[in-house]
Amino acid sequence: MEDLLPKIAVEKNDRTRFYLAFSGLTTSETNPVLDMHNADVLLVHGQKTGDKVSQVLGLLCLGYDYREFGSTVKALDYNLKGMAVAEKTGDPRLLASAYTGLSSNYLDLRDYPTAIAYGRKSVANAAKIEVNMFTIIGHYFLGEIFLADNKPDSALVHAQKAYELTMGSGIKDYLGGIYGLLGMVQARMGDPKLAESYMQLAVQEGYRIGSAKYVNIPYEALAEFHQAAGRTDTAITYAKQAIAVVQGTPFATMVMKPAQLLTDIYRPNNVDSAFKYAEMYKAANDSLYNFKAIQQTQLMTFEEEARQQQLAVAHAQEEAERANNIQYALIALGIVLFILGFLLFSRSHVASAKLISFLCVVALLIVFEFLNLLLHPLIGSITHHSPVFMLLALVCIAALLIPLHHRLEHWATRMLVEKNAKRRLAHAKKTIEELEPAKA
Repeated sequence: MEDLLPKIAVEKNDRTRFYLAFSGLTTSETNPVLDMHNADVLLVHGQKTGDKVSQVLGLLCLGYDYREFGSTVKALDYNLKGMAVAEKTGDPRLLASAYTGLSSNYLDLRDYPTAIAYGRKSVANAAKIEVNMFTIIGHYFLGEIFLADNKPDSALVHAQKAYELTMGSGIKDYLGGIYGLLGMVQARMGDPKLAESYMQLAVQEGYRIGSAKYVNIPYEALAEFHQAAGRTDTAITYAKQAIAVVQGTPFATMVMKPAQLLTDIYRPNNVDSAFKYAEMYKAANDSLYNFKAIQQTQLMTFEEEARQQQLAVAHAQEEAERANNIQYALIALGIVLFILGFLLFSRSHVASAKLISFLCVVALLIVFEFLNLLLHPLIGSITHHSPVFMLLALVCIAALLIPLHHRLEHWATRMLVEKNAKRRLAHAKKTIEELEPAKA
């Protein structure tokens, strides 16, 4: 991701920048902690540069990865933030992506009406753009949601649409999952032969892409499918295949469900086999617990790094804003002092004492605000931003400025009186000079 940032920074086209940024967020299924790091790097870049595309994709990727960790609350939080930024842009690519993420969160929460509503928003926005991964998984997630909500007819419509978009575009990242979804839908609709055919296609797709994880999932589904139908021997075969394909891989803990299934099958009449798979389940569960503990440690480290980066971005923005405010205050002060000096020292203009007094007050207020902007970080660090002590510090600044203001006003008034006296004297001399020739 760090290597992609210079290219993202100079790319002006939103569509190209979208796909360029997304290309750096591809390790969710293999290394979610690294993916979270990449997402945070992209998010911070977007916040520094004001790039909404980078901000949305960074937030949504963090939401997806937190979902992988099983943290639905944090996943929902990041996806809601991503949606808020996406809605400001009105970009259908970003909106389709954001609504897809939220639909998956509400699926996990079993709030099916809300999940369906966001899923429909996702596919509505996806229909406005070219086919990409998000336009496909929008329908895929809607199919999962409708199936979970026991609406297999609607689930079938969206599963088929996801399949059509996949085959038409050649984007096959989720083809195995789509086959598996079609298989589960057909099983629910009472067509076991077609259901098994789709699940077998899901297995083949898993082997095609070389993913032990996506071979294990359909094998496990096949085992459960045949066990529910009373075909115990076939269920045993698929459960053992589901175990074998992930053993010795990073997904070794995925033996848990098929091992539990085999334990339940063997328990009544084969104690030795039941014990074997019960031990396998226990070992996998212990490994999963240890793995989750390691992940949580990595996650805590990541979250602290991300927090520090967010603070750094916020501090940089505050400093930039403060510098701008100081410049504005100096410009305003310069204008007031210029007007004041012009009125005091100009030979062609006479200013009233009230106007001079007003300009002195304005200058006092601008100087006070300038010192407040300049000294605020120092005062804040000394007082730890305590409202009482901050107020006292500002009162002390005002107490020092007010006597200076009185001196300035007194000096300006005296200058004005002297100026007016000189002008009256000059005017009198001129009048006398004009009268003397007349008398002569």
